[in-house]
Amino acid sequence: MFSAYDSSAPAGFRSHLMPPEAPSAPPRSALDHESTFVAPEGVYSVTEDHKPIPVTHNAPLPIYPTRLSTVTIRFPATKQAGGPGLGQLLGGGKDFWKERGLAPAPKEDGVSVSSSETPDEGTSPDPSNLQDSTPQTPITTHDHHGLFSPPMGGKRRGSSRPKHNMRTTSSTFITRLHSAEGLARNLQSKQGEVNYIFYNSAKNIYWVEAGLKSKEPLARIHFSAYPTCHDVNQSTVSHEHLDIIIGFNTGDLVWFDPITSRYGRLNKQGRISGVACTAVRWVPSSPNLFLVSHADGTIIVYDKDRDDGVFTAQTPTAPSPSRSPVGSPVPGTSDTTPPGEWNPLDSIFVTVPPWHPMNGAGAAAGGRSEKEKGTKNPVSHWKVSKRSVVDFVFSPDVKYVAAISEDGCLRVIDALAEQLVDCYAAYFGSLTCVAWSPDGRFIITGGQDDLVNIFSPWEQRVIARCQGHSSFVSALAFDEFRCDGRTYRFGSVGEDNKLILWDFSSGILHRPKLQSTHHQRLSMSSTMSLALRRREGTADKSTLHLPPPGADGPLPRYHPAPSRNEVAVVQPVLVKQQEGDILTAITFLPRSLLTATKVGHVKLWIRPLPTVPGRAAKNGHVQRPTDAQDDWVG
Repeated sequence: MFSAYDSSAPAGFRSHLMPPEAPSAPPRSALDHESTFVAPEGVYSVTEDHKPIPVTHNAPLPIYPTRLSTVTIRFPATKQAGGPGLGQLLGGGKDFWKERGLAPAPKEDGVSVSSSETPDEGTSPDPSNLQDSTPQTPITTHDHHGLFSPPMGGKRRGSSRPKHNMRTTSSTFITRLHSAEGLARNLQSKQGEVNYIFYNSAKNIYWVEAGLKSKEPLARIHFSAYPTCHDVNQSTVSHEHLDIIIGFNTGDLVWFDPITSRYGRLNKQGRISGVACTAVRWVPSSPNLFLVSHADGTIIVYDKDRDDGVFTAQTPTAPSPSRSPVGSPVPGTSDTTPPGEWNPLDSIFVTVPPWHPMNGAGAAAGGRSEKEKGTKNPVSHWKVSKRSVVDFVFSPDVKYVAAISEDGCLRVIDALAEQLVDCYAAYFGSLTCVAWSPDGRFIITGGQDDLVNIFSPWEQRVIARCQGHSSFVSALAFDEFRCDGRTYRFGSVGEDNKLILWDFSSGILHRPKLQSTHHQRLSMSSTMSLALRRREGTADKSTLHLPPPGADGPLPRYHPAPSRNEVAVVQPVLVKQQEGDILTAITFLPRSLLTATKVGHVKLWIRPLPTVPGRAAKNGHVQRPTDAQDDWVG
């Protein structure tokens, strides 16, 4: 860390410590005004914008920034005659189910500590859930403890549907559902590919259609808590069904299908974690698993088909030679080493829930009933940092998670082994956003140091910093349709209200004169963990234990911020200054670019020319490699 980014400096003197601001954008052309900008490839123009309902004197203010989720649905070219009307499905008509002999049986008394079935949500269950009331975990094979070891007698199971009807619910958590007039007819008439956008503002979630140019959202759902994050499951997308997870400031989670207006609840009233959700991501290609980060520095793995269990996370302690990374004694060893203080720069602390198969013997000894031993949520619990986890993303091969936190660190985690691989420090303050390149070669982060940093997980180092923002970076994203493996395009937005586009080539990011001692790794697509690969060739062949904090020598996984002369500098290719509220989100679609402000003003910028994806895509998203999918999906 160098003096220009001294984190101990008073905030008032920070502007004097920072390096000079990057050169401003080229002079504005006649085509460059509030609704357009000129990039090297052509002119981007705003073709539509979406705004939340006006804030009244008694309405809640937008405390949490707006986030964007998008999905592309392929509607069939022709509709089958005689099928059930969408209005019946949306309304959950009892006559419709009764005519087909699928009327749900009355509820039994005394059931329901479930996260998705509670006394104040007295709605009929979805008939698709009546065949199998016992959720199961996906099956996978590992020779070490992992997230996806099969439960006792576990079976594979297809994707299920939420239980409750949002239109008829008596829940106080969901207060209002407003749908556009003729929504059912609108959806029934769709053909071909349609892009949908979901965004949060204040206590609302909005559902809009890109390209419809209607000021009216398709639906608006009002909650009693603030939605803070949301994600669409891209692997279960169909014209009849969507899976969306919404996280709230109370820690609650809602599993929602906007097409059928059905929902379920998880972590109800903070049963597992009562701390605000900061980010939520479906495990790519998994129909049921998703991860949620919280403001207490944890990441929790959930299965949407499981009920909430009675769970208490263990107090983090340092790993020792007689303990595995997940806090349980290694078979055949004696637990005589007193626990030390856990160091979040060197490891993550994993709490294994009591219903995990590795705790099966203890469950049997405890004499619990089969019902009590059933699989529940959480699937796993990671303590990642002592400060809030701000965001996280999966690697394209679905084996690693890149997580950022308020302690200013980027952590690369082996998700299957549940171990920390690397920990990189920022120059100054907290990290605020993160993205992984489509080919898995680079990770980019933005932070309170006003910089975007480019990391190479292969080389274990920062390879470039991007100077152009004059305030905190709010969000960033790769434009996968302009990334070809040689050159990369990404965009960022910040609290300076700048929309910036960046291009870089791996060929021009040469190693500076002061070379570090890091060695380039093999391909990250290899099935061998990065953490394990590093230990090859050492005298200590154990790959299950990390050195305890306080041991002689530096922390093996911690990388401090390098000095300025070790890192290349990338300048922006375009800087677009926006007016109005702070920009908080950016997303690239095949034919457009989306931006959003903190209060929920969403703009769609049409691309200058049709682009061809660099890789095959399905339903608008990238096809993931299949070698790691089997480890996540049962």
